[in-house]
Amino acid sequence: MNIQTTINRDQSLMRLNGRFDFNSHKTFRETYQQLLDDDSVKEIALDLAQVEYLDSSALGMLLQLKEKADSKRKVIKLKNCSQLARDVLAIANFDKLFEIS
Repeated sequence: MNIQTTINRDQSLMRLNGRFDFNSHKTFRETYQQLLDDDSVKEIALDLAQVEYLDSSALGMLLQLKEKADSKRKVIKLKNCSQLARDVLAIANFDKLFEIS
């Protein structure tokens, strides 16, 4: 998976492209940790438009991100979800944990 990150004032955007699975763990964690450590960032949005595969380990990574973000009082949003991502997130009831658009 490829991740592009941009920061605009207090909002950051992580654009994920490709397969979001266990093999993405290290890259995903390193990327979001930098954003969590940046005190100027208050919101982290994940753009899932180009995610072509999402498995249970990806759901676990999203939960870890949310837990760490909550402890730092940062907001996590999931945006531009591909239909595949939207279906997987709905089955897992992630719409109750995340703002999904």
